[in-house]
Amino acid sequence: MTDLQHGKFVLVYDSENREGETDFVIASQFVTPESIKRMRQDGGGLIFLMTSKEVADQLQMPFLANLYSDISDNYPVLKELVPDDIPYDTKSSFSLYINHRETFTGITDHDRSLTMQKFAELIKRIKSLDSDLAIKEFGREFRSPGHVPICVASKNLLNERRGHTEFVIALMQMAGLVSAGGGCEIMGNNGKALSKEDTMRYAEKNNFVFLEGKEIVKAWKQWSK
Repeated sequence: MTDLQHGKFVLVYDSENREGETDFVIASQFVTPESIKRMRQDGGGLIFLMTSKEVADQLQMPFLANLYSDISDNYPVLKELVPDDIPYDTKSSFSLYINHRETFTGITDHDRSLTMQKFAELIKRIKSLDSDLAIKEFGREFRSPGHVPICVASKNLLNERRGHTEFVIALMQMAGLVSAGGGCEIMGNNGKALSKEDTMRYAEKNNFVFLEGKEIVKAWKQWSK
């Protein structure tokens, strides 16, 4: 928790029975251009935001799969693209893709770090607002579509789903941080996810904490009693 509170990365491995992947994880409020550079160079997967279901509900952010279903009569192609065969999960956690309105293209290290930082600041600022005002604030600062996808955690966190999004939001809450994290999967040179053993060696070499999902579940159960 201390590393997260000081703006450092931790590495989170889900499990052999799920994706079998390790993600870079950092508190969104501490993301810098250097953080984005590290994730794209040493991670190589998708750089994305994660937030809680409570924040998503306040901002009325839809799951993309639900949005596609709602508009599929107008766009029949979406009926053919239903994500009903994900091999490691029952649903997709992807919601909106955003850019902060002060970004240019949205994809540079500076732009993506700004979007992540400002999203965390927004969450803090809207905490006491009703949903309508929160949405207004969201729209005032961000545009969509953008270059930073947001994944939304399940409502009951690790009691319902145990993906990286839930692990990260649980970590943020246990650390007393804003419920927003940045992440990126770590890829290997063979085109697949870097192995658990290799990511553990990378973590040791770079002085990063390496956590397994089962460790986070155990800590969460103790913390949430």
